[in-house]
Amino acid sequence: MSKKRPFIFINSAMSADGKISSRERRQVRISGRDDLARVDALRAESDAVMVGVGTVLADDPRLRIKSEKLRRERSEGGRPEDPLRVVADSRARTPPQAQVLGEGCILAVSEAAPAQRREELSRRCQVLCLGRERVDLPGLMEALWERGVHRMMVEGGATLNWSLLESGLVDEIYVYLGPLIIGGEGAPTLVDGPGFVRDYPPLELISARRMDEGLLLAWRVLSP
Repeated sequence: MSKKRPFIFINSAMSADGKISSRERRQVRISGRDDLARVDALRAESDAVMVGVGTVLADDPRLRIKSEKLRRERSEGGRPEDPLRVVADSRARTPPQAQVLGEGCILAVSEAAPAQRREELSRRCQVLCLGRERVDLPGLMEALWERGVHRMMVEGGATLNWSLLESGLVDEIYVYLGPLIIGGEGAPTLVDGPGFVRDYPPLELISARRMDEGLLLAWRVLSP
């Protein structure tokens, strides 16, 4: 019998040439006002929001809901004001002062993470050790399901997106295609990692609509 896991969707913004940040791996403003509001609403609909350590190191995101109205609606519905925050960090490289940490944060590490770092970070959040060299993503998803996470939003970055897709853990992908060119062969794309050489995951287009000055695309991930 297959193990239970959350419904998982990747949400990202990328330039017209497929880049999600610059070659310096610094955050680039791609989304407009309407798309930023859409992202906030997606967070509010989710039980958890997940990023990889690369995103934490590059952007130091908070991963909280910005809209007071959405936070209030969650609270009135008997849910925490913010979804659970999950960081995949095999080697425990997250800085202890990172904004994502604190109550309501789970840091997933592997056995390869230094014990001292794991202990230090455990003072700021819950640390789960899953996997030997890398975080066991299927095991993490099962653990999250058992904690009541049935819908999870993934906000990158490119390496985490690859790992989840390679593990067959992604159900849908939402991408805002922004009206700018970033360029750079070293700039991260929506999905990096080693890349597929066969059995490329096929996508089924769910919707495409104009938003701000760009295009919002939604795909369903099919089995290869």
